[in-house]
Amino acid sequence: MPRYGRVVRQILVALLLLALALPARAADPPLARAADWAARPTPSAGPPQAIGGTSLGCLAGGVALPPDGPGWQAIRTSRNRHWGHPAALDLVAHVAGRARASGLPDLWIGDIAQPRGGPMPFGHASHQTGLDIDIWLDLRPKPRVPPAQREELSIPSLVLPDESGVDPARWTPRHATLIRIAAEAPEVDRVLVNHAIKRRLCADHRGAPWLRRVRPWRGHDSHMHVRLRCPGGSPDCRDIAPPPAGDGCDASLDWWLTAEARRPPAAPARPGPPPRLPQACAGVLGAP
Repeated sequence: MPRYGRVVRQILVALLLLALALPARAADPPLARAADWAARPTPSAGPPQAIGGTSLGCLAGGVALPPDGPGWQAIRTSRNRHWGHPAALDLVAHVAGRARASGLPDLWIGDIAQPRGGPMPFGHASHQTGLDIDIWLDLRPKPRVPPAQREELSIPSLVLPDESGVDPARWTPRHATLIRIAAEAPEVDRVLVNHAIKRRLCADHRGAPWLRRVRPWRGHDSHMHVRLRCPGGSPDCRDIAPPPAGDGCDASLDWWLTAEARRPPAAPARPGPPPRLPQACAGVLGAP
């Protein structure tokens, strides 16, 4: 029996040495748990990088948009969602500057991303990589007030209740000017607006090249969602397919008024586990 005991010990030692010699197994990619990402109040250190895709990604080295700037005012800053890749902050400055030069008032800038990006507990499925910017389409004059007074805002819809068109009492050519300014920015991938707004733009500007980037979507009746393409220096960033060729002023717009389009997507009967984010997001979430 002692001889067998020595053999067993030798086998165990050999297995331990073999395990130590094997390369360490990479940790599983982090789960997309919104609460984990919302709990990080500051960005990770290091160079800015957008990682993954807009609806399944994160943001390294995020930069905060100042609460006020030339031609813009950030709203609902208590959410801590005005962090982005520098390209997003440059886009805000560009659009606000051109809007001001066109005689438009200060713009209200809504959510961009959380300090480290990632999924949000409410409000958005996207805005995860610091490359999505909500710009409100409220063109009323806006006095400069402290950020705390820009938390609870009533922003009117530009669309009729049945979504058959824009509200003629509120829509003006100045709204088209603002959307065009955003859509013509070279780094922009697309601008999401309500389908009724897209139809009005098609009625007034059919054939304009910038209309290709203006895409119809649900909601978005009082703000536009500006999405950027992946910037340089972000090798793990993933773009979505570009918009189809053409101005988008075709029969596909009619679908948005069908019963199928008006029916909300059904929720899964048994939701599965949260999806996993790109591997690089583990380091972003866990960084000091």
